[in-house]
Parts: sequence; C-alpha cells; structure tokens
Amino acid sequence: MAQKYTRPATAAKTTTDNEHVNFLYDKSNYTILGISVLIVAIGFVIMTGTTDIYSTAKIVIAPIVVLAGFGLGFYALLKKPSTKAEDKA
Repeated sequence: MAQKYTRPATAAKTTTDNEHVNFLYDKSNYTILGISVLIVAIGFVIMTGTTDIYSTAKIVIAPIVVLAGFGLGFYALLKKPSTKAEDKA
C-alpha cells in the first residue's frame, strides 16, 4: 500500500534581513577560544626549549601551560553567550 504525500500545515520559515539570527557562540567565545589556541601553541614552543631533555621548563611548566590552554578552550566552548537586551535589538 503506497503512502499518501501530505503537505506540511505551515510553510518553512525563512530569515529576512530584518530578523535577528541567534548564533550558538558569541564574539567573546571566539576571542577566548583564540587565546586558548595561542596558549597551547606557547606551551608547545616551551616544550621544544633547549637541548636539555630533563629541564623543568620541558617536563613541568610546558605541560601545565598546554593543559591550561585546553582548559580555557573547553571553557570557551561551554560558556553561554550573553543575553542582554541590546543584543536582541
């Protein structure tokens, strides 16, 4: 038995120039995410460091900096964008 095609009750809503589109992330989220990428890159540069394999900067400080950068990145992804009245206008 073939199924009968039925049209939706309402037409699909399209956005126009007058409507405000809500994005998932705000400008502050992208700023924090960019800073976290820079912190991770700085951590890897510290990790390359000098020729001394067992230096404190390579085995202690650099991994802490990299993990802090990843933590800041997770915070940027999980942070809710601001919902101010002027943002809605």
